[in-house]
Amino acid sequence: MSTNIIDLIKGQLGPAIISQTASQLGESESGITKAIGGLLPAVVGGLANNADKPGVVDAITGAASSGILGNLLGGTNNNSIISTLLSLIFGDKMGGLVSTISNFAGIGNSSTSSLLNMVTGATLGSVGKFATDNNLGASGISSLLGGQKGIVSSLLPAGLSLASMGLNFGDMLGDAKEKVASTVSSVSDTVSDGFSSAKNTISDTTTDIKNSLNDNNDNGGGGSIWKWLLPLILLCILGYFLFRQCKKSDVTDATAKVGAVADSTAKNVDSMASTIAKKVDEAIDLNGVSLQGYKGGMEDSMITFLKSDGYKNAKDDASLKDTWYTFDHVNFKMGSSTELEDGSVGQLDNLVAILKAYPDAKIKIGAYTDKTGKEDINLKISGERAKFIQKWLTDKGVGKQVVDVEGYGSKFATVPADKTDEERAIDRKIAVRFSK
Repeated sequence: MSTNIIDLIKGQLGPAIISQTASQLGESESGITKAIGGLLPAVVGGLANNADKPGVVDAITGAASSGILGNLLGGTNNNSIISTLLSLIFGDKMGGLVSTISNFAGIGNSSTSSLLNMVTGATLGSVGKFATDNNLGASGISSLLGGQKGIVSSLLPAGLSLASMGLNFGDMLGDAKEKVASTVSSVSDTVSDGFSSAKNTISDTTTDIKNSLNDNNDNGGGGSIWKWLLPLILLCILGYFLFRQCKKSDVTDATAKVGAVADSTAKNVDSMASTIAKKVDEAIDLNGVSLQGYKGGMEDSMITFLKSDGYKNAKDDASLKDTWYTFDHVNFKMGSSTELEDGSVGQLDNLVAILKAYPDAKIKIGAYTDKTGKEDINLKISGERAKFIQKWLTDKGVGKQVVDVEGYGSKFATVPADKTDEERAIDRKIAVRFSK
């Protein structure tokens, strides 16, 4: 599975930097959030579409050592690496991109231009850091970028498309359906050509026999042989023709089944795209402050619950203990209890913002592992991870609202240990619940 580099970049564009950027540019936080939501897939799509160009790889490797991530607010507007890269991937379409995003987000063109530089800087820095951490060379970086084509279009906010921005990076979902249709068409053409060839062969053979018969009769020789041989040959031809017709029916049925599979595949692709679209990050309202999340996701569900009577009227911890909120993007590196995966910080920042907005709220942190390994080690690692999150929140000023932490090991894991690592990933999680 390809690494989703957009998740890596979002960790650099959390609520804190959105708030500072809005203040610096004199725009609303919601407008800044919407603009970033449109610009980020466009920039990643531009890089993916030009992944084989040396200038793209050079910009990424150059950004890795430039410290650009540490100065996104002040060091991106006049950065030569960024300006050169934007010209390379967008060319004369950059003005249309800025105008479209400005209209979509309700902010000024100059603000959008500044955001485009900042988002590009965050992208270069994040991808550069990932490449350095994973020892990726030029070919590895190109491969990483090329793998993003299948997700770019699905991550655009509702109301935006690559076409509306004057861009055409290729929608891999659309390409998939076209390839299925092309394959079905090719099968059908092959089958039709085969039948046509068989019919022509029969026709040509019959003609040859007739000509041969006429020649023999004209020459006055062999006529007696053809009196019994001709019916036998015609009977063989008839049998061959009937056999081919049966085969034709079988292949036609097979072709119809291929077509049905193609239709089903296309529908599944559309369904997958719809599912992905539902989880596209958008502005989640936190008492007038925008958070990046998706409707029905962890942040949205927590805020809804905190506003509800169910939380306000809860009298004891027992009434809250079964409602847990699992992080979508907070993950630890394999085997580690102190190193978070890239892209994890953004959602932790969201939790900090929620706790600060509701200072009376108390939470418990739970950490979980999959079913692999020894359980005593799983309990130890999960407990250390829960404490790490507690310390992280404490450093952010909301530690007093964490009243309990617990590592559950694989106690609640549901996926068997012999399944793939990707299948078991659902059991390796961090979750929180509210407490009294």
